[in-house]
Amino acid sequence: MFERLQQFLASLSGGDDKPAFAADDPRVAVMALCIQVMEADGKVLEVEKKALCARFKDFYGVDEAELDALVAAGTDAESEAIDFFRFTSELKRQLSEEQRIDLIGLLWEIVYADGERSEMEDHAIWRIADLMGVSGRERIMKRQEVAGRVGATGEKEEQDEA
Repeated sequence: MFERLQQFLASLSGGDDKPAFAADDPRVAVMALCIQVMEADGKVLEVEKKALCARFKDFYGVDEAELDALVAAGTDAESEAIDFFRFTSELKRQLSEEQRIDLIGLLWEIVYADGERSEMEDHAIWRIADLMGVSGRERIMKRQEVAGRVGATGEKEEQDEA
């Protein structure tokens, strides 16, 4: 799974090494969604920021300056967005079904970075998955896969339908 996630994120980079990121760069949309999920529970912890930066650094092979530019572009895009649709509609067109499912896995990794999963984070990922055409079954399987890998405990029952 980890290798597939790396491949997914690497496939978005397109081999472009410029430090500035265009607004329509899919990496900006992914970063913005990650930020939105990270903020969903009303608190952004340092461990979540570090996890997000580590994932992007590893997967995209960006240096600190490029990562800072990507975070800035994602933060700007996220702050201008009214909802998830701005990002999910473009990503749904650009990504394969497998890549969209892997993106949901990445979002769960951001959620579990602090060891907790809130109802608001669940809701955010449910909406993103729904907008991207990822089934409830796939979303739940990714959640369970990530939770199992990171050793998350105290899972609450899934309240929406698969």
